[in-house]
Amino acid sequence: MREIVLSSYLNAPLDRIWTEVQRPELLSFVARPIVEFSPVVPSSFPEAWEAGDYIVSMAWRGIVPLGRQTISISHPEAPSGTRQLRDNGHSAMIKRWDHLITLELDGSGTRYTDRVAIEAGILTLPVARFAESFYAHRQRRWQKLVDSDFDYGIA
Repeated sequence: MREIVLSSYLNAPLDRIWTEVQRPELLSFVARPIVEFSPVVPSSFPEAWEAGDYIVSMAWRGIVPLGRQTISISHPEAPSGTRQLRDNGHSAMIKRWDHLITLELDGSGTRYTDRVAIEAGILTLPVARFAESFYAHRQRRWQKLVDSDFDYGIA
């Protein structure tokens, strides 16, 4: 098992960041262009993540199929002053992709943390290295979104 923890400061109120974290549209935005997610079951994403399982197909750069992944959403009990969203996902190749997003007040902004535990057998190390790069990319995309005043239409 490998664990990755990345954190960054977002210059926006915690409540606004929390609203965005719950939107599947955010997943598409922050993953772009590295990974594209397409809903399989159900056939479309809800407006906001609800607890439960979502099966998605993934494609690297929108071209190379990466197979299907189960996104398993829950809202764990969070310590006072924080908010959390968990995706305890998995796929045929990755036994465990347990992603916990934690939001904490940080001055006038929000401390955003991605914590990901990965188990993929002999592929754990290369998958974890990809995940570290991918989550760093996601946090850069978060910064871009906040800086644009949450304009999802930006590249």
